[in-house]
Amino acid sequence: MTPDRWHRRQRVAALSRRNAIRSATPSDHGSDFISDHLRQVAADLKITLIHSTVARPQGRGKIERFFGTLTSELLPELPGHLDHGRPVTTPALSVTDLDHRMRGFIIEQYHQRPHRETGESPHRRWLADGWLPQLPENIAALDLLLVQVATGRIVHRDGIHFQGLRYLDPVLAAYVREPVTIRYDPRDITAIRVFHHDRYLCTAISPEHSGRTISLKDIDTARRAHRRRLRSQIHERIQLVTDYLPTPAAPPAAEPAPPRRRSPLRTYRED
Repeated sequence: MTPDRWHRRQRVAALSRRNAIRSATPSDHGSDFISDHLRQVAADLKITLIHSTVARPQGRGKIERFFGTLTSELLPELPGHLDHGRPVTTPALSVTDLDHRMRGFIIEQYHQRPHRETGESPHRRWLADGWLPQLPENIAALDLLLVQVATGRIVHRDGIHFQGLRYLDPVLAAYVREPVTIRYDPRDITAIRVFHHDRYLCTAISPEHSGRTISLKDIDTARRAHRRRLRSQIHERIQLVTDYLPTPAAPPAAEPAPPRRRSPLRTYRED
């Protein structure tokens, strides 16, 4: 093997190891990081999920350091910042406003200022490295991965049943009793995307809620309220029945047991 070929193979091997390390994402054991949705997204983007040891933040030092930067530099500048549990200024940001402020800080400040160890900005160092991550083909595909949750269902004669709703589309008539994968947006579940063997079939719609926007949180809230009403009605009816029932009579006093008669004969242990 020539020296040039050997060096080329070593460079390719080093690049492969570096890409493998970059595709591994350390995280903690929060419910968001161990969910089925995140595992599906990571598999589609060729990312290896690595969960750090419980109660050991050293295993995820990079992201903890970034959170420290946000806490010390960005959050004190926002209205409603807490100091010892109390707001220093009046809260005035919506979720959308907070998203814009964080986006501006990360893109315009954090990624553009020189790093004290490398002397280069993170943005310039990223471009000079020449490494490209595994990305979806377009923004719609990215939204499909990050926003819409995938789950399995069976196509019935009257459509697909999910979260108490029924979804219909003429295309589904040819797939009755077939297992399919549906993807839904938790912010609006009036429509779902249906896939069969990873092939897009159609967008099924709930006809009872056409033209409306219903989130998964709205359904959970309505279900909890319905359960509370049912419990209240059950307690009220139990109380009504208890009020109309006659007071149970006290049980008769038990007669004392007659005393046991002792035998006139005496027995001994030796007997």
